[in-house]
Amino acid sequence: MRHRQEENPQRHSFHAGAMLAASIFIASGSAHSVQAADLVIAVPNWPSGQATANILKVAIGKNFGLTADLREMGELNAFSGLESGELDIHPEVWRPNLDAAIQKYVDEKKAVVLAKRAVAAWQGLCATEDAEKAGIKSVKDLSDPEKGALLDTDGDGRGELWIGAATWTSASIERVRALSYGYARNLTLVEAEEDVGMAAVDAAVATGRPMVFACYAPHNVFELHKVTRLEEPAYDPARWKIAPGSDPLWIEHSKADVAWPPSEFHIAWSTSFGAKHADIAAFLEKVDLTPEEVTAMTYALQVERTPPADYAEKWVAENAARIQGWAKP
Repeated sequence: MRHRQEENPQRHSFHAGAMLAASIFIASGSAHSVQAADLVIAVPNWPSGQATANILKVAIGKNFGLTADLREMGELNAFSGLESGELDIHPEVWRPNLDAAIQKYVDEKKAVVLAKRAVAAWQGLCATEDAEKAGIKSVKDLSDPEKGALLDTDGDGRGELWIGAATWTSASIERVRALSYGYARNLTLVEAEEDVGMAAVDAAVATGRPMVFACYAPHNVFELHKVTRLEEPAYDPARWKIAPGSDPLWIEHSKADVAWPPSEFHIAWSTSFGAKHADIAAFLEKVDLTPEEVTAMTYALQVERTPPADYAEKWVAENAARIQGWAKP
């Protein structure tokens, strides 16, 4: 869907987490530690990525007889894991968000393969109906202190704008855009997990409070609420200059005062995995999810609170013939 260069540290107790992990390991017995999975699939921290990771796990298990571990992992760490062999498949690699990583690991190092098929997508900023009625229709309106104050939720006089999860590349690009357009001067940019951001949208709509937030499609928010994309200048490559992540001051050295470029996302896998399992690589090339299916995934996981594993089992059962077609040589 998302640019911190590192994984965002969990805000829970490390000691409690370590104790829980240890107890689970002990209770699981030695069989699990001896029987390693055949492959590892990354699990992003957004709904469609979580659903797709689980769907791939179930589908590969049923059609190729291989077991898969699912591992939560940030975007950039995932590319490193694909190169090192720690990871085999990533279910949802967004462009242009990860173009720098794609250039490094796919084009230059040849360590990662990107599926040719992609799901069409878009990214930008959205306003609730109440925000639009209050006169917030364009990114220019966000630089107006009076209109920005309408987005204030904590009483400090500054509006808040959710830009995505801290580990999403898109969140940091939204920070670049806020600095480039100028509305970072009078709005507080909030980084939080998607569940938190979407719960804030639900609450804003329910209480009639104006809200502007980072948005992307395919996504269920457009099914749930009447939200509109803010107007902004059309994408111009001459005005979209994102510095490489290797630059410690890359945000300050970037500029993007136009709309996002056309976006899309792909499945990716490690070159070494594809060489060892050419049949699964061919299968991954044929996966052809539609934007409508991706929207349904996000709705099921985020709104209906369906566990990703349960959703995947049902989806694979309902699409068995189609998946078998993907698996055919």
